Amino acid sequence: MTFTRRGLTQGLAASLGLVATGSALSRAAHAQGSFPTRPITLVVAWAPGGSTDFVARVLAQQLSKELGQQVVVENRPGASGTIGHASVSRARADGYTLLLGVNSTFAMARHLFPNRGYDDEKGFAGIGKVATTPIFLCINNNLGVKDIPGFVALAKSRPGKMSYASSGAGSSAHLATELFLRETGIEVQNISYRGGAPAVQALIAGEVEMAFVDAVTALPLIAAKQVTVLGVSSRTRNPLVPEVPTIAEAGLPGYECASEFAILAPTGTPAEVIARLSAATEATMKAPEVTERLKQNSIFPEFGATAAWPAYLTAESAKWGEVIRSRGITLE
Repeated sequence: MTFTRRGLTQGLAASLGLVATGSALSRAAHAQGSFPTRPITLVVAWAPGGSTDFVARVLAQQLSKELGQQVVVENRPGASGTIGHASVSRARADGYTLLLGVNSTFAMARHLFPNRGYDDEKGFAGIGKVATTPIFLCINNNLGVKDIPGFVALAKSRPGKMSYASSGAGSSAHLATELFLRETGIEVQNISYRGGAPAVQALIAGEVEMAFVDAVTALPLIAAKQVTVLGVSSRTRNPLVPEVPTIAEAGLPGYECASEFAILAPTGTPAEVIARLSAATEATMKAPEVTERLKQNSIFPEFGATAAWPAYLTAESAKWGEVIRSRGITLE
């Protein structure tokens, strides 16, 4: 058998190509099989104690088991969640820095903070939506009304003289209230507090007349009768307080709002790492201990696959962008 110089060159090139391809596949398989090899940081862009922090800590415990490495929650609050989001968008895209985002930041903040330093579509890869929790419309006990029509009538009799508490400009509670005001045609002044706890204390003390309060915080207040609850923002009644009507049932057909949580990674994170994280997240959201603990706090698992993330993000952003424009809300 004889070989020409050209035949040898072509054969060598083909062999090298096969080796390179095999090496790339081997690296990908190794990355998927070995990831993670060290602890993972799960960033929460809000202070400890709120619903996002609670969800993160419940998920981190089970994700640690699924991934075989510790998942550590790190709080990076500020600027309606945009500080934490910006930090993760700039992190190394290797799967070791993740974000538990909430729709108030990944879908609403872009319409309020155009100079936030990152792009929600270009800066992140969606591992998947994980859960949703409703928000309760609560009022001060001393107002003397028991339902939404009564509150609306009272607000119309005191134009511009009533106020509501929000847990921060651009938060889900803030925009849930603005959507409510738009749909009812009433004007109630916004007073923004530095977090959910001081906002609730202001409501109880009578410094403000109303507030939309996330379920984790609202349920104990409702049970203790520290506030009067008028409705829940979800499309169906809450199983923990089935006597509370939805806001849609109480006179605003079509009204719906919730805090929705998703796990995100910096754009550029390898596809095989995203797949590993997505599988671990799906398994976490199906774990009975996770499901039960979340549901006890009125947070409902709702896993969304990685492939569904772009369409969900587009629709959620469009909805809240329209509310923000129609209400003329500006923060910068």
